[in-house]
Order: sequence, then structure tokens, then C-alpha cells
Amino acid sequence: MKKLLLLLLLQPALTYSQLSPLSVEKIMRDPKWIGTSPTTPQWTADGKYLLFNWNPQKTASDSLYYITPASTVPQKSTWAFRQAAITENQVEYNSQRDQYVYVQDGDIYLVTIKTGTNRRVTQTVAVESNPQFSFNDHKIVYIREQNAWAWDIQTGLTTQLTNFQSTTTPASATAASIKRSNQQEKWLQQEALENSIVLQRRKQKKELTDSMLKQFIREKILRAIPLNGKTMSMLTISHNGRFIAYRLIATATGKSTIVPSYVTESGFTEDIGARTKVGTIQSTQELFVFDTQKDTVLAVKTDSIPGIRDLPDFLKDYPTAYKEKSQTPPLRPVNFINTTWAPDNNYAVVEVRAQDNKDRWLLLLDGETGRLSLLHRQRDEAWIGGPSASGFPTFNSGFINDQTFWFQSEATGYSHLYTINVITKEKKALTSGNYEVLNTQLSKSKKYFYLTTNEAHPGEQHFYRLPVTGGKAERITTLTGSNQASLSPDEKWIAILYSYSNKPWELYLQPNSSTPGTASKTKPIQITTLAQSEEFKSYPWRDPEVITFTARDSAQVYARLFRPAQSHASKPAVIFVHGAGYLQNAHKWWSSYYREYMFHNLLADNGYTVLDIDYRGSAGYGRDWRTGIYRYMGGKDLDDIEDGARYLVQKQGVNAQHIGLYGGSYGGFITLMALFTKPRIFEAGAALRPVTDWAHYNHGYTSNILNEPFSDSIAYHRSSPINFASGLNDHLLICHGMIDVNVHFQDVVRLTQRLIELGKDNWELSVYPMEDHGFIEPESWTDEYKRIFRLFETWLKK
Repeated sequence: MKKLLLLLLLQPALTYSQLSPLSVEKIMRDPKWIGTSPTTPQWTADGKYLLFNWNPQKTASDSLYYITPASTVPQKSTWAFRQAAITENQVEYNSQRDQYVYVQDGDIYLVTIKTGTNRRVTQTVAVESNPQFSFNDHKIVYIREQNAWAWDIQTGLTTQLTNFQSTTTPASATAASIKRSNQQEKWLQQEALENSIVLQRRKQKKELTDSMLKQFIREKILRAIPLNGKTMSMLTISHNGRFIAYRLIATATGKSTIVPSYVTESGFTEDIGARTKVGTIQSTQELFVFDTQKDTVLAVKTDSIPGIRDLPDFLKDYPTAYKEKSQTPPLRPVNFINTTWAPDNNYAVVEVRAQDNKDRWLLLLDGETGRLSLLHRQRDEAWIGGPSASGFPTFNSGFINDQTFWFQSEATGYSHLYTINVITKEKKALTSGNYEVLNTQLSKSKKYFYLTTNEAHPGEQHFYRLPVTGGKAERITTLTGSNQASLSPDEKWIAILYSYSNKPWELYLQPNSSTPGTASKTKPIQITTLAQSEEFKSYPWRDPEVITFTARDSAQVYARLFRPAQSHASKPAVIFVHGAGYLQNAHKWWSSYYREYMFHNLLADNGYTVLDIDYRGSAGYGRDWRTGIYRYMGGKDLDDIEDGARYLVQKQGVNAQHIGLYGGSYGGFITLMALFTKPRIFEAGAALRPVTDWAHYNHGYTSNILNEPFSDSIAYHRSSPINFASGLNDHLLICHGMIDVNVHFQDVVRLTQRLIELGKDNWELSVYPMEDHGFIEPESWTDEYKRIFRLFETWLKK
């Protein structure tokens, strides 16, 4: 048996000289058969190298490659090169961008760009983190053991700035920790020292080291700031070094779920710790400002924030609860997202979110008083989200100068770029229109913004340059599809990850012309050309048409259409429902659902018409589209799927009796809702890893859309398939991984019991004991999609 297992492990992957005809076994192999695209391009902080991960040799894992603007042939890095390479996303620059700091192996280093000098700032056993320039760029401030320290660039003097303590400490406490011991412990300690010369020698050495360290720590007594069991985070310091803002989090302890794993190396069932469920108690946050000059700590109060006591509209559906809360509206808990200090002043812009995620505020924080004043409020009775939300993908905000702050907001219904004068409160929109600004970067000169938007088409992403004063944005990229751009530190070069609908990602390098009106005239240079294997290129992969159809409410729904060269006599069709809810798949670039894309080619080869729909809730189409599923998942989104089926019948000649659908995660949920609530529209459906009851999903995602189960039971009841299982009349396949820590296997187990109790017999369940939410093993992918294909072949071609 052991020899058999070894032979199976050593067996080479199957290869085919030609892919046609496609089969599930061929396309669901380990994806290395396709070839590997480059990923995560990033510039080194000095701008000399462009690094990226790549695996053209199809080894066990990706390797680090690099090019330079002068030498564009990819080179595989050595281990020494990899260790020495410091990328731009690892560093913090000073205001002049002629120096930067970074962390390596828990210590901090300072680099002067012009000379290349690299100075070691710290060399300790403790871990230092989060270095930043402060004190008007004369000092480097960093975190060590939950306290702020400062290192003077000129003198090398180290100063402790804060004295956070995990327990309450007397005001007379110094920077050194206070050790308390009872009489027994003191006696044992003294006896140990008396009986060991080595211990005495080591004690003397430690005392000498401590006395030397005190030369580098300011002698004044630091205010002891008790943490009282809370966690300190988000520490930022004003540019003059006077004010230190920090956040304290009191961690909530909700009941966590457990996912059993049955197939294990130990031979025993093992439990995997997983997430909590929606509605669990949330952690609380507070913001403080420490004035080092006055030696005072101010708690930042939120009770004066405009709208902080506003009640959500959905409560009006529950008159008793609404009446009770409206009499004495509670102070809503908030999360502090980030604090950005002005370049040369004692104030900062703080981004605050209500925990119910229906309000996002930009507030001006006065460091001297700790008071907040409103700059911008974005209220959404559904939820705050989209590209304007901080952290998607980066914090899209910052100061241009001491008075002008830039940010993104969905105030008009689409994510756009704004500036605001923090003194006069005058706000200006720099972009506008029915498109989304996906990401923003301020140039180092602070004269331009670099934007990624889908202005050209919802299914395209291009890179633009826009003056900070506004005006017409100049498009830089020219290739149709997605252009994911990364500027070099000197902004002379642009690295572009590019792909098209039927062409996986490749890396390009393009000069960044500084002459107005010439940016798009520079041509990209293709760096990687071997991303796809010859076997993959032997098949004529379809370029799906991006179409629109009209929904019942007159909205235009975008979708990708795969047409068969020759439709089967039964005129069958399949609708694919992408997962993640907020995700875009009807676009002109290589899909993250590449396996499904290949499967759609296989279906088309077998006479099916395939429609891949960006239903309500999908990304790329603005706020109203994103929030169309608020309080009713399985409402407008499912209507879009049904309207897509009608489009296939009316415009593509599909047989209305031979339409199937399938999808994973959210797509699996929609499949269940379709078969349970819209009988006879879909003859068969495959629900993969589906949510069956939203009250059992996580908090962050679900509470945005459906609020909480105990406060909005209406939304949860009408959105959960398990409540409508009695409506199943058509043919259902359910597939689920048993160690899924995202959508738990418990979901499908509960639905299975419900279907049994209802006496339904037109369904089947396929389980995968060693798979999580996203399958990994080729055998699992193959088995799952053979079952899906067999379901459609059986019921859509009868």
C-alpha cells in the first residue's frame, strides 16, 4: 500500500498535445498546466528593480524575478538578493522623499537615497515596528512593546515617548517596570544570589547594561497610561512630535464556531477553530490624544458627531422597537479607521465609521483640545462600501498641503475623488460621472493624482493622470482589458499587469511621459511572454461578448455571453452566478474564475449557450447597484438572473424548458433561491458551497446587508433558502467541502435535514472531506465539475 501511495505521489501530471476536444479532466488539472502568470509586481524602494513573483519553470512554488528599466529580461533572484531587496510598500519616506525607514528582522534601518547609506537605528531583542518620520523629519518614531520611542537622526539619542502599561501603575512609576514580590520571593532571590558567583556576575552585568540604557532614555518621569486590559493600536504622531494619537480596543468575546475535520494525519477527528456568527457582540474602540508638551491625555469624545444618534430607517418596519429607541436614541458605537496629521499643524483628519456601517465621517481633530469638527459625512441607509471605503484596496485619502485634504466618496452614487479645505470646509469634486474611481495615488510632487477608473467601460480598467486642481484626466494605458498599474518611486516608469478576456495576465513596462498630452503615446513593453503553455494556447479560447439586457425595472444588466458554434438540438443554456456578492465578472480581463471560464468553453463546445451575469450587488457599477440587495438577498439579484433567462429565450433562441444555472458561495445561495422560489424557470441547478441560512454566516459581511438577526428578522427570513426549501420541484445538486471555515458544512447539513423532512427526492449531495471553501485538489475540482456537467447533460438535453 505504501509503495502504491508513493507511486501516485510521484506520478507526473497528465499532458495532452492538443486540448480539443475539451473535457473536465483536462481543464481541472493542477493549474500549472496552463502556465503561470506573473503576480504582485513591486518596485524596490530605491527604484532600481521591479520585482515580481513568477513560475515559468512550473516548480513547486513561485520564485522571485526582477528586471530593471535598462535590462528588461527577467532574472531569477538569488536568496541573498531576495533578503536584501526592500520594496516600496515596506518603507516610509520623509517629507522630502530623500530618506526612508524600514523594518527588517524586527529592527529599524534608515536609508539616504542619494548616497545609498543604510544606517541601523535599533539592534535589540525586542521587536520594533511602524517606523515613521516626525519632529519635522529630525527623528524617527517607532513602536516597541506597545510604546512609542524616538531616535534622533543627528545625535543618535533614543527617547521613550509613551509609558503604556497593561495594568494600572502609580503616577510615580518610571520608564523601568516595577517588580513586586512577596517576602518569600525576596528571600529565595537573596539566597540564590548568595550561593552562586555566576548569578552575582550576571546581575552586575545586567545592572550595568540598564544604567547604560538610561543614558538614551529621557530622565523625566513619563506619564503612566494604563491600558486596563485593552489593546493599543493605530498610534500616529504629529509632524512636530508634540501629539500622539492612539486607539484602544476592548476585544469582545463572542462564541466561536467549530469545524470538524474527519480525514487527518492523526487518525482522529480534529476540531478547527472558526469564526463567530452574525450578531455576535462587537469589540469597542476609543481614541485618545497624548500631549507630550503638557503631559496630558485627552479622550476624544464622539457624542457631538453629527448624526451619531440617528436611527436606521429599517427600524420603522418594527414600530415597537422604533418607538422605544426614538424616545432616547442611543449613542452608536464607532470604529476609528485612521488618523492623518497635517504636514505642519496641530490637527489631524480622523476617519470614523459607525459600527452599523451606515455612516462614515471625516472629522478634524484638534490636538490641543481633542475636539472633533465635521468635514464630510457620508450616510447610507444600506451600508458604506465600494472603492470609496478606506482599505479598498488602500487608504484612499491624505493631505496635499496643510489645508487641503483629498479623499474618495460615493456621495453622488459613484466613487469619486474630492478635496476639502479643512479650515473653510469648502469641498470640491475632482471627478464626476457614471463610473468609478477604483484607486488613487498622489504624486510625490503633489501636482498630480494617478487614478485607476472604469470610465472607458465598466468592464475595463485604465490608468490616468489628473492635476490636483481638477480638470480632464489624461489616460495613460491603451490596451483593452484590465491595466493594474504600479508607479516606480521616481515616477518615471509604470509596471502594468495586463490581461484580456481570453488572455491571462502578463507583465508590461511603460515609460511615464511627463509632457502633458503625450502620456498615452508611450508604448508598453511586454516583459513576460511565456505565461501560457503551448498546450493551453492550442485551444481557441472564446472571447466572450460583453452584452447588456434590460431587467424588469428597466435597469441595464451587464453579462458575458458564450455562444456555441452549433447549438444542440434541445437549445440548452446555462447561467453562471459568480460568488462573493460584491465582485465583477462581466468584464474584459482574465477572470479569477478561470476554471469556470474554461468550463463555459466546454459547455459551448457541447451546444450550450452560457450567460455569466453581473447581477445586483456586483462590483463596478456604483452605489445603487452595489446596495440593490439590501435587506433582501435573493430579491433583485435573483430577478436579474430570471430576466437573464428570459433574455436567452427571447434574444438567443434558447429553449425555455432547458435552462440550468450554477455557482459557488453566493452563487450557490442564488441557485438554491432560484430552485426554491422560482419553480419551472430552471430545469436543474448546481449549488456549490452555498449559504443556506444567513443567520449562520459571519458578521462583517452579513450585518452590512441584512443588519442583525435579532433586529431585522424580516430581512433574514426572506433571504435564507432554508425557509423556502418546500418549493423545490426541479433537479438540484449540492456540493460542499467538509472543512469549509467560511460557509460552514453545518449549513448544508441543516438544509439536508430539512429536505429529508419535506420528503424531497430530486436532489443529491456531494461532499469533499478535505476541502475548504476554495477547493485545492485537482481530484476534487474534477469530481465536482463532472457531476455538474452530468446534471446538465441529463436534464437540459432530454
